[in-house]
Amino acid sequence: MLEKVEVQRRRSLDDYRGVATDRLLTEIRDLAESLKGARVVHVNATAFGGGVAEMLESLVPLMRDVGLEAEWQVIAGDDEFFTVTKAFHNGLQGMEMPLSPQMKEIWQRYNRRNAEAFEGRYDFVVVHDPQPAGLLYFDGHGAGRHWLWRSHIDTSHPNPAYWEFITPFLRPYQAGVFSLSAYAGDGLVFPELAIIHPSIDPLSSKNRPMDQRRARTMCRGLGVDTDRPVIAQISRYDPWKDPLGVIDVYRIVKGSLPEVQLVLMASMANDDPEGWEYLSRTQEHAGDDPDIHLLSFESNNDLEVNALQTYSDVVIQKSVREGFGLVVTEAMWKGQAVVGGAVGGIPLQVIDGQTGFLVRSVEQCAEKVLFLLRNRDEAKAMGASAKEHVRKNFLTPRHLRDYLELFKKLSIHEAES
Repeated sequence: MLEKVEVQRRRSLDDYRGVATDRLLTEIRDLAESLKGARVVHVNATAFGGGVAEMLESLVPLMRDVGLEAEWQVIAGDDEFFTVTKAFHNGLQGMEMPLSPQMKEIWQRYNRRNAEAFEGRYDFVVVHDPQPAGLLYFDGHGAGRHWLWRSHIDTSHPNPAYWEFITPFLRPYQAGVFSLSAYAGDGLVFPELAIIHPSIDPLSSKNRPMDQRRARTMCRGLGVDTDRPVIAQISRYDPWKDPLGVIDVYRIVKGSLPEVQLVLMASMANDDPEGWEYLSRTQEHAGDDPDIHLLSFESNNDLEVNALQTYSDVVIQKSVREGFGLVVTEAMWKGQAVVGGAVGGIPLQVIDGQTGFLVRSVEQCAEKVLFLLRNRDEAKAMGASAKEHVRKNFLTPRHLRDYLELFKKLSIHEAES
């Protein structure tokens, strides 16, 4: 059997009253009524680290609360497999890198093994991202009535070798779920295509309000000098997140504001062996500058993330390719005007000049960071707009509603066929 994740969060839809509108909560209850008792399983590659695991930790208990029998399972793999799937992740996002016959064989072998270990019968099987994407192909439909492939990455301009290899394994899915319509890719048509934006849980320890005094104390515990300005980026050590470029931004800003500090913080996910290598590259690029703090966690660091996002003077997300960017959502929810790369899902969140700034270069990023550091009233006003934008569009209840709408649509199509 695959590993079943025991979800720690206990969530009720009523817990979100006052954050979500009564209209949305009623809409969710109405949608769930026709789906009561439906068996749902989400399958992904890791129970810790990254946005997918965080979203499932909130969505699964909420699905249970509204009457679905929801589970979360994680596929089995070792470093050999996850090294290959990290290459798939990068290749599908457009990185120029070879796809060897051995890499194809490893990906297929582990997907076949996991398909053979996948037990039970489900009404809806939601398979997340490229790592387990071959489950349906090797399972032969036996485990589920409706299969959905949920991609969280930017596949708008994939490396052709990776895209051509994986698309035959995706075609059997009844539904493809993407964060943006542009990610669906050429040559792949699903019977049902759904665009569902990711979300954050406003009730999680990472996103609950934290007072400035506590945030300051926690940041001081991380080694940050809380008497001087702080720039932060919270993301994996990954070429797409461009931590080397963030350091270059900091160095330009420091030329005008010598007292500024930079903090880079990441959770080291167990399905991302490349992360340690890129952390080493980032350390090398940082050199011996005592004002650059490179932090990495192998266990839950939600409170530290909350503190840093709450306390920082400016939060950056200088991605050069991005599926959605939930770290942007998190920072905006804390009233931060984020300076983000104009890629992927970031422009859905950062409305340039209103809820933050969109940038396309190191120089632009440094300019906007300096503006926010020097104009604190404008930064605060933009941050307030950012929080409301997240409230209306990117919180867990809306995400739940979108899944329920898709499940209901698939059920209706089945009944009509």
